Amino acid sequence: MKKLILIPALFCLFMLNVASMCSSDDDSTSGNPAPVINLVKQGTWRVTSYIDSGVNETNDYNGYNFTFSDSNVLTATNGTNTYTGTWSVVNDSSDDDSSTDLDFNIFFAAPANFADLSDDWDIVSYSATTISLIDVSGGNGGTDTLVFTKN
Repeated sequence: MKKLILIPALFCLFMLNVASMCSSDDDSTSGNPAPVINLVKQGTWRVTSYIDSGVNETNDYNGYNFTFSDSNVLTATNGTNTYTGTWSVVNDSSDDDSSTDLDFNIFFAAPANFADLSDDWDIVSYSATTISLIDVSGGNGGTDTLVFTKN
C-alpha cells in the first residue's frame, strides 16, 4: 500500500520540478537587453579582469577607458592610442548556457590583444558599477572571463 502512495507522490514531485524549470524562463526581466544597454552607455568603463583560458591578461588593457556609444560603436582609448570596434547586447534564446539568455557581443579587428576581446560573451551578472562576462570556447574548451568596472 505504501508503494501505491509513493508512486503518485514521486510523479507530483517530478511535475512540480518540471513546471518550476519552465516558469523560470518566463521572468519578465530575463532576456531583456534594455537594462544592460542603458547601463553600459553611461560613462566610461575599464577592464578590471580578463582571464583567457586561465591566463591573466588584464594588464593588456591597463589605462584604457571603454566607451559604449550609440550606434553600437565601442571605443577604447588610453590618451595615446584609440581603437574602435562594435558592441551589442542581444537576447539569444537559442543557447541555454546562460540564465538570462543575453549575449554581450564585442568586436575589435585590431590590434591582436583587443581582437582577443571579440566574442559573444554571456552575461554572468551586472550592477550599476560592474559587468561580469564569460565565454566557454567551443574549440579548445577553455573558459574566458571578462569584467568591466565603471570609472
